[in-house]
Amino acid sequence: MKRTLIAATIASALALAPGVQAQVKGGAVAVAVTEAVVKVTKIDRKARTVTVRGPKGNTVTINVPPEAQNFDKVKVGSTFKMRYAESVAVAVGKGKASASEQQSVRVAPKGGTPGGVIVNVKQISGTVEAIDYASREIALKGPGGNILAFKVSDDVQRFNEIAVGDTVGVTYTEALAMEMIVPEAKAKAPAAPKK
Repeated sequence: MKRTLIAATIASALALAPGVQAQVKGGAVAVAVTEAVVKVTKIDRKARTVTVRGPKGNTVTINVPPEAQNFDKVKVGSTFKMRYAESVAVAVGKGKASASEQQSVRVAPKGGTPGGVIVNVKQISGTVEAIDYASREIALKGPGGNILAFKVSDDVQRFNEIAVGDTVGVTYTEALAMEMIVPEAKAKAPAAPKK
């Protein structure tokens, strides 16, 4: 269920790519997915953050959205099934520099097992300032005047048609699905026989 939800959410988020879609010269999408069981090592209820440790010992601090109604059920030592997906879509077309960000959150109902899905979508488009066709690298000037450099995947077709002055759009999507693993109730030891 969550796998389908993440895939559908990423697909719909990518459909919301920046206004440069109108006259696209070429584009590509790269997707990476990671699954793990993680253990809660620290909780800051005031800041609404949870630090988890992965199977390789690495730790990550996660912001818990205010919509999460079952945060009180999460304890240090709780374990979660986690699935993280990220994708980068690149499209080239005519338009002006812009940037936007949006987030969608779906959480378990009040009283349910803690968990949910958070999807963040960041979109930026800007003007190509420099391009290296041999190394497939491109420098993009965003709406704030910052220069960002990107390595362009071999999947982007007609890369050689991109020129300085073109507008390049990049959509970065990340999705995190987590569900707490409820420990099984321990069986009671049989009572000692009476003598």
